[in-house]
Amino acid sequence: MNTFLKIANFALLIAFPISWFLPLTKAGLLPYFDLDDISIITGIQALWEEDKTLAILTALFAMVAPILKTAMLSALQFNLLKQRAMPLIEILGKLAMADVFLIALYIVIVKGVGIGRVETAWGLYVFTSLVLLSMAIAYLSKPK
Repeated sequence: MNTFLKIANFALLIAFPISWFLPLTKAGLLPYFDLDDISIITGIQALWEEDKTLAILTALFAMVAPILKTAMLSALQFNLLKQRAMPLIEILGKLAMADVFLIALYIVIVKGVGIGRVETAWGLYVFTSLVLLSMAIAYLSKPK
C-alpha cells in the first residue's frame, strides 16, 4: 500500500499542473451566445488585469497550495522530510479545497443574480477530485 500511495502522490505532481488548463466553468454574458471556457490559468490571467491581489490569492489557493502540499507529502514519503511536517501538509490541503469552494460560490452567485450564464465544466470535477485524492493520500500516509 505504501508504494501505491507514493506512486499515486507522485502522479498528482503531474496531474495538478494539467488540471490548471482544464475548463472549470463556462460563462457568457448573454443567454443565446456561446460560452467561454474558464480555467484556473485563464481565470488568474483575467483577475490579474482587474485585481492583482485577488489574482495572487487565487494562484496561491489553486496552484501553490496543492502542488506544495503534494511535493511536501512526496518528500515525507521518501523520508526527505520529518513527520512533524504533517500538520502543515494538512493545512495546505485545506487551502487547496478553499479554492474549490470559492469557484462553487461564484457559480451560485452568478446564477442567483441572473446576469449572464455560468455552467459547471468537467475540469472543475477533475480538479476537485485531485484535491480530494490528495487529501485521502495524505490521510492514508499518516503513521498509525
